[in-house]
Amino acid sequence: MKVILIVAVVALIHSSFATLLIKGPTEPVLEGERITLECLLSDSELNISQVHFEVFSKYMQGWRQLWERSWCYYSMQVEQTVDRLVLSIPRAGRYYEGPYRCASDAENVTAQDKFSSPLAFKVHYMGELSLSRVGYSSFFGMSEELKVQLGDDVAVQCSASSSEEPKYFWNKDGDDWILPSSKLTLKKVSATDGGKYTCVAEHPSVESLSKSRTINISVLPADSPWYASSNGRLMLMTSAAAVSLLVLILSMSVFLCRRAKQAKTSKGPIDDRSQKKPIYKSSVESLPSISGDKQPLV
Repeated sequence: MKVILIVAVVALIHSSFATLLIKGPTEPVLEGERITLECLLSDSELNISQVHFEVFSKYMQGWRQLWERSWCYYSMQVEQTVDRLVLSIPRAGRYYEGPYRCASDAENVTAQDKFSSPLAFKVHYMGELSLSRVGYSSFFGMSEELKVQLGDDVAVQCSASSSEEPKYFWNKDGDDWILPSSKLTLKKVSATDGGKYTCVAEHPSVESLSKSRTINISVLPADSPWYASSNGRLMLMTSAAAVSLLVLILSMSVFLCRRAKQAKTSKGPIDDRSQKKPIYKSSVESLPSISGDKQPLV
C-alpha cells in the first residue's frame, strides 16, 4: 500500500511539470526565407506564458533570452497562443543561426523540464561570382571581356562567398571539355584560345544555389600596341588616377600656403583712433589740469 502511494505521489509530482519541446525547420534554410520556431508543452498542466526562447551567443559563449525587437534580432516576432510560443523571423540571415532552445520560468522545475533540447539550423547562401586575373590587381574590377596579347599566359580565378565551399568548374562555348577547378589557366595563348569561358559554382548541399559568370577572351594580333590589351588599359587608367591625385595634392598644398601667407601679411598695427582724438578741457573726456590753456591737447 505504501509503495503504491509513493508511486502515485511521484507520478503526481512528475505530471505537474511539462516537458518542453522545440520545433523548427526540417529542411535546409536558404538566406532570405522565413523561419518559424515553436515552443510546445507535452503536458497541459503548465502555462505557456512561463516559457521563453533562448539563443546561444557565440560572442558571449552562453545562452541568453530572446526579447522581441532586440537590437540584433529587430525583425523577429514572438507570438503566444494557448498552447505554444511562436518565434517568426521574416528573412533568414547568416547571423540567425542557432542553436535555439525553450526555457521555463516556472518555480520548482527540475533540470530535465527546465530546458528543451537545443535546435540548430544552418542558413545556406551563395554570393555573386567574382572573377580576377591572377597576378594582376584592379581597383576597377574585371570586365566581361579580357583582351590579351598573342603568346601571353592567362590565369583567371573564380570565387564566391558561400555557407559551404562551392564546387567550381569551367567550360568553353562550343567545346565539350570541362575543367573541374576554380582557376582557368591558358599557357601561351593562340588565336584558337579566344572565345567565351563560363565559370559555374555549385553549392554542395543545396542544388538550387548555383551561380555562373561568363568572360570573353580576345586574343590580339602580334602587331597590336601594348595599350590595346586589358592590362595596358589598366596601366593607363592607374597612371591617370595617380597623376590626378598628385595634381590634387599639389594644388591643395599651393592653396594652403597662399592662405597662410596672406594671413601673415594682413596683420598690421592696431588703429586706435582714441589716441588721435583731441581732448578739450571742457569735454567729458578731459583730463584734470591746473592751467587755463584752452588749446586742444594732442
